[in-house]
Amino acid sequence: MKGNRSYRFSHTVSRRPGNSVVDGLRAATRTDPVPKLFQQEHDAYIATLKKASVSTIVLPKLEVFPDSVFVEDPVLCLDNTAVILRPGAKSRFGEAAAMENDLKPIFDRIEKLTGNGFVDGGDILLTDTEALIGLSDRTNSEGVEELSSILSAHEYEVRIVHTPAGVLHFKSDCGLLDSETIFSTKVLARSGCFEGYNVIEAPEGEEAAANLIRVNDAVILRSGFEKTKQLLEESGYLVMTVPADEAAKIDGGLSCMSLRFSL
Repeated sequence: MKGNRSYRFSHTVSRRPGNSVVDGLRAATRTDPVPKLFQQEHDAYIATLKKASVSTIVLPKLEVFPDSVFVEDPVLCLDNTAVILRPGAKSRFGEAAAMENDLKPIFDRIEKLTGNGFVDGGDILLTDTEALIGLSDRTNSEGVEELSSILSAHEYEVRIVHTPAGVLHFKSDCGLLDSETIFSTKVLARSGCFEGYNVIEAPEGEEAAANLIRVNDAVILRSGFEKTKQLLEESGYLVMTVPADEAAKIDGGLSCMSLRFSL
């Protein structure tokens, strides 16, 4: 068992957003993201990852898949193994195969889901010992059942939780701060799904800040959430902020724009 494997990473993989990102999936009608601004924010995101002391790999645009900038959904990284998932949105089915080809030179081992179930990486929160998986519109019980055997081989216990109505992905409402601590919206935290962990709740009106990521010594937070930033700093965390307003227009956030792992 590796200590702190939930947030100690040596590498990340991201993919540049294409112009087709304007056609990205979203739960509600919103203003389309502006590709040029999205790229600028993505550049800032990559620069922030580098400041967190990881080696960053940036894959080229994949225009045929508008949501391909969100690399976390079709892949789950377990140490030096990449697990190719089955995203639950039909328009994203082909992303998994494309990612598999890109990741073969990087990872020692590639595994993949082959059944009929669906799992989005955005519904999986890994701690040091557990995989908390939220059932949602994109992740179903059949997919989780198949993934569970792979997770067990990597010494993870599976905890199935229910994503609140109206929330796209489980990790839209939570993020790992350290091995024992999770940052969460109040509605998710008070469901009892984080029993056994310390929980810090997002301040009122800053629920969107919950999709943060811990990378080595830094907690990376979407900019614009000053109450959250102050709360985390007062709790002893080193906070780095990065803009992600364009990603948010198509229901994206910080966790879904990178794969984080150690080789």
